[in-house]
Amino acid sequence: MTDPAITPEVIAAHGLSDDEYARILEIIGRDPNFTELGIFSAMWNEHCSYKSSKKWLRTLPTTGAQVICGPGENAGVVDIGDGQAVVFKMESHNHPSYIEPYQGAATGVGGILRDVFTMGARPIAAMNSLSFGEKDHPKTRQLVHGVVEGVGGYGNCFGVPTVGGEVRFHPAYNGNCLVNAFAAGLADADKIFYSAASGVGMPVVYLGAKTGRDGVGGATMASAEFDETIEEKRPTVQVGDPFTEKRLMEACLELMQTGAVISIQDMGAAGLTCSAVEMGDKGGLGIRLDLDAVPQREAQMTAYEMMLSESQERMLMVLRPEKESVARAVFEKWDLDFAIVGETVAEDRFIICHKGAVVADLPLSQLSSQAPEYDRPWEPTPPAAPLEDVPQIDPIDGLRALLASPNYGSKAWVYEQYDTMVMADTMRAPGAGAGIVRVHGTGKALAFTSDVTPRYVRANPVEGGKQAVAEAYRNLCAVGAKPLATTDNLNFGNPEKPAIMGQFVGAIEGIGAACLALDTPIVSGNVSLYNETDGEPILPTPTICAVGLIDDVELAITDTAREGHVALVLGETTGHLGQSALLAEVFNREDGDAPAVDLDAERKAGDFILANRDMIRACTDLADGGLAIAAFEMALAGDVGVVLDSDDTPTLFGEDQGRYLIACNFDQAEALMGAAAAAGLPLQTVGRFTGDQVSFGASAAALADLAQTFETSFASHFDA
Repeated sequence: MTDPAITPEVIAAHGLSDDEYARILEIIGRDPNFTELGIFSAMWNEHCSYKSSKKWLRTLPTTGAQVICGPGENAGVVDIGDGQAVVFKMESHNHPSYIEPYQGAATGVGGILRDVFTMGARPIAAMNSLSFGEKDHPKTRQLVHGVVEGVGGYGNCFGVPTVGGEVRFHPAYNGNCLVNAFAAGLADADKIFYSAASGVGMPVVYLGAKTGRDGVGGATMASAEFDETIEEKRPTVQVGDPFTEKRLMEACLELMQTGAVISIQDMGAAGLTCSAVEMGDKGGLGIRLDLDAVPQREAQMTAYEMMLSESQERMLMVLRPEKESVARAVFEKWDLDFAIVGETVAEDRFIICHKGAVVADLPLSQLSSQAPEYDRPWEPTPPAAPLEDVPQIDPIDGLRALLASPNYGSKAWVYEQYDTMVMADTMRAPGAGAGIVRVHGTGKALAFTSDVTPRYVRANPVEGGKQAVAEAYRNLCAVGAKPLATTDNLNFGNPEKPAIMGQFVGAIEGIGAACLALDTPIVSGNVSLYNETDGEPILPTPTICAVGLIDDVELAITDTAREGHVALVLGETTGHLGQSALLAEVFNREDGDAPAVDLDAERKAGDFILANRDMIRACTDLADGGLAIAAFEMALAGDVGVVLDSDDTPTLFGEDQGRYLIACNFDQAEALMGAAAAAGLPLQTVGRFTGDQVSFGASAAALADLAQTFETSFASHFDA
């Protein structure tokens, strides 16, 4: 097969600008061939190089006493004591999931699981954050079904519990859904595996499934906006096999016990190209590959196709040569491919051989650490106009309207399709706040949550970024977990537009400030840009996943409200309704500013919850929908009515930050109020849990009636 000529059209199709192509010519001193052009395209696209975001990502806090490994590896690693570590990361699979929902979502799950077990950790928990367009948009139903089935199909077969997540709907996602996948695993803190190659002449080994043509060009596709050619991009979506991945995990973890592994890297975006280049670059070495040795499942594959394929369930490893027979035996036992496909070299070269000829010879370091980096022009988001008056509404009518929306109704239809209890260590499954998983064989547990409110970020990126971190922090504290660290998935539109880049810069500022103040450093993450269709961007959606430690499972806050419990609110209530759920769902308005986040107050309130968790029976943070939603959900969980003293719209539906709703008995309430007064924190009684109705002042409805609305609103739109 003859390679295409390198024309301006071919260069543009590879996502390379004229300036970038000129830089390639300067680096290699000649015209690249087609395979070399593909390699540069794969390594220099936005998805792999982070060329528009690196400048700002460097400003994030990434270190702390608890951090073993921060950003730059397959996943972050955090110490949880007793010689153990939690390994976790979140990544996007947005574009593939819009093109082919089932496989796009499934391979997103597969990829994030590989990131975790590549580090030597056995996955123990998964989450996902999903954003779709309007519920009645003609494509939304297909996307919801395909994505949810893909997430469940892969995760359930692999055997990891899904313990949390979120689902939202908004017109801004009509042409570009978001599928963000999170995974966490456990490892011995002194047995973490990294990707930097070391030693000259060491064998480079291909592990796992065979290489096919699926996913060729996937990373480049993920670095561009959508337009009318979207259907032509379907072949760039990978196809996953969770049963192969399960065997791959077991083989890798077994191999790691033999001492054979020098370094190991998942073949994710840009496949063999990115994994080989990153391993060599981190180790200051070159790599020589012989593509004739690569296991292939399709005939007559070209060097270009093999280097850019994103076939799933594959790893690349640098092996201790004396352990070759041991390593090969492990992979043969698990019926997986094991092939020596190259070696490390001292020179700074990336040399690709195919059919006896050198088909690519490039300076390896220039492909990775020397990729382009841009300081994109940006403009700050203008201050939001003051919120116009919001009419008073019958509070039960307002609550019912929220519960009737798929945004705030029960997501049981989604998470009931996921296996939440596999491995038998799940203490708290989705639907009740942060998920909790026991650390097997110990008295500890880990808590996981995923949060962001995109409306806030669009109105005020700095405060919206702070709020995403602060809400994740509160969700962990509310179950009695000490927040440890975070991972982010930064989903934005086209960074070449100054307004979009301004959203990104503002959100990074807010996220960084919150992570620093709350001691929850960013240890891993992902940036997904160009989430636009025909020039229409998504809402800025910087998803934050946070992990917390419960040092004694007996102190986890997992009880429910009961008859006679007092309802208390910790934190100050001013009734902020700008960008609120009530405004959006009842009045079809998205105006006003995002709520301000007082990070000092957040830290003090979280510390108070953790210090007094033995006196708290049930707890939840106040977020979307304010006190009204929080009180209803707490009442429903305990199957007991709730009576709140106020019927005031701002008091019930305001979304002031830094607040918790607490349920406890009277004596505990008195003790908590005394402790709060001593700490200088606002804590007040707002009602009680009793009976079988939800009462806000004089307005009331049966809990069972509201529960019916809550439990059917999502399924009524999307059930078969």
